[in-house]
Amino acid sequence: MNDENDKKKAMATEQALTEEITLFTENEPNTTEPLIKTEAVEETTQASANNEAVTPLTEEEEKEKEEEEEVEKIKAAIEEQAREDEQPQSSNFTLRKILGGDILSARLLRNNIWLIITIVFFTIVYISNRYSVQKYLIDIDKLRNELDDAKYRALSSSSQLTEKTRESHILEILKTRKDSILKMSDRPPYIIDVPEK
Repeated sequence: MNDENDKKKAMATEQALTEEITLFTENEPNTTEPLIKTEAVEETTQASANNEAVTPLTEEEEKEKEEEEEVEKIKAAIEEQAREDEQPQSSNFTLRKILGGDILSARLLRNNIWLIITIVFFTIVYISNRYSVQKYLIDIDKLRNELDDAKYRALSSSSQLTEKTRESHILEILKTRKDSILKMSDRPPYIIDVPEK
């Protein structure tokens, strides 16, 4: 009775393992080809080792040994697929790899992430500094134009003042206006001496 239960369990686990292997090979045919080749090599070495063995193994021991080998093969295949580190990428980067985003998952970028962050930070600082300098230059040009306008207005107003305060101009205004009693003196000016005390 126990032998039958053991055989049923062994057959069930063997079927489950073969189903997992077929599912695995259907999903990833390229990655399992080396495993199949290694299986064939291992089977040939095991067959030669079995021929050389002095004591033959019982069927149960052979099944257990085969199950263990299959479990080891499946573990190796899963470890090969589920590694956390990446396969080393080729040294040449094509445009397709860069546009596809393969370069972002490269180990090189992950190892130099702080350098990349520093470069991005300084690039942002450089761009903002350039814009602030351009803003200051625009303000300086605007103030320089306002200063030039103020200089021209001051120059024109000073020339108008000079023209209006000229003696000949004032005399003309006095002659044209009849209401003023101011006139030019006919006598020349003279000096008054004031005695000091």
